Amino acid sequence: MEVKDVLRAVQFAPEKMQKINLFETKNFFSDVYCLEPGQEQKVHAHQTEDKLYYVLDGCGSFVVGDETAEYGAQHLIFAPAGQPHGVKNTSQERLTLLVFMTPNPNFK
Repeated sequence: MEVKDVLRAVQFAPEKMQKINLFETKNFFSDVYCLEPGQEQKVHAHQTEDKLYYVLDGCGSFVVGDETAEYGAQHLIFAPAGQPHGVKNTSQERLTLLVFMTPNPNFK
């Protein structure tokens, strides 16, 4: 059994958003995204992969398709395959997200 302490994996950097991989298989990956105030994951799309963002701490502005909304801790945001999506930390606090994507487009 593999077990990770998600909050111990959290790392922030002033230069850019941090992505810390927790688990990765050919079927999915799970990362922790750590965003300082003002940092963002630029809007992009994956043609065949679904993504989930779970807000662990903080608040951010999420884009999925043509919708943009602010969400905070304990919210789960779904970005279906083919839909543009991204997130920006619009608050003055740190934003921490647990992210799942399936299938894994980067698995080698």
